[in-house]
Amino acid sequence: MIARMTHRRFDRTARLLGDAGVERLARSTVTVFGVGGVGSAAAEALARSGVGRMILVDYDRICVTNVNRQVHAMKGTLGKSKVEVMAERLRLINPDAVIETRAEFYSAETSARLLVPEPDVVIDAIDNVAAKLHLLATCMKDKLRCVSSMGAAARLDPTMVRVSDLSNTRIDPFAREVRRNLRLKHEIDCTQHTGVWAVYSEEPPVPPHELAYDDGGFRCVCPGGDNGMNDCEHRNRVEGSVAWVPSVFGATAASIAVKLLVGLPLPKPLDADVPRARPSRTTTTPPS
Repeated sequence: MIARMTHRRFDRTARLLGDAGVERLARSTVTVFGVGGVGSAAAEALARSGVGRMILVDYDRICVTNVNRQVHAMKGTLGKSKVEVMAERLRLINPDAVIETRAEFYSAETSARLLVPEPDVVIDAIDNVAAKLHLLATCMKDKLRCVSSMGAAARLDPTMVRVSDLSNTRIDPFAREVRRNLRLKHEIDCTQHTGVWAVYSEEPPVPPHELAYDDGGFRCVCPGGDNGMNDCEHRNRVEGSVAWVPSVFGATAASIAVKLLVGLPLPKPLDADVPRARPSRTTTTPPS
């Protein structure tokens, strides 16, 4: 028996998922780590799908350079906490949802606390490599369902976005580095099925242009840029990013999360007989 009638705001979703599917989403918890270009798009898609509880984790504040691609970045929000601004937006989308915020940096020290309550699905949109590796290793060890964004920056073609198990991504040099470092730092064999759904692009990364105001080197203008954890100020290279690629990464991640929560068919594995293209040696590009 259906516990409650579908609210009209989810009418169109329910016509695809049914009353039972929407009810299942309303009872689900998703934790989104990283609320940037990918994470903010994923969180909004989940809220508009009717996920009943979301926990947003990101220590960062909104920067003017986020305006071109991040859902919460606009006039009036610059300098504010990403998770707080995003939470306010999600509550307006679905007033019945429980939206919790954790303005913290994910790390080995904070991991246990930030994964309580245990989510039904984890969305990983972290761009700090060490933090990302630890989160993925924790999800695999604890058998938490996880959808992870690989390199969304330095791409221009949204039609090249793909999804597969982390063990079977192609082209993306960041995904390759994630697998290598999971083996080196966490002793995880990523040549075998990992259970982590990776969203990635088969478009080779596009190198960034130097801009007139760089004046010989990148200068961070973000609030808290020199934060001692994921410093904007100390980056050797700043990748370009556009609105339409990170948002597709985020929407794809949300679609996999919804399918996991509702029990819908998931994407088929890539053809094992098709050889992977050998990526060129290039700088890795995390989510943006």
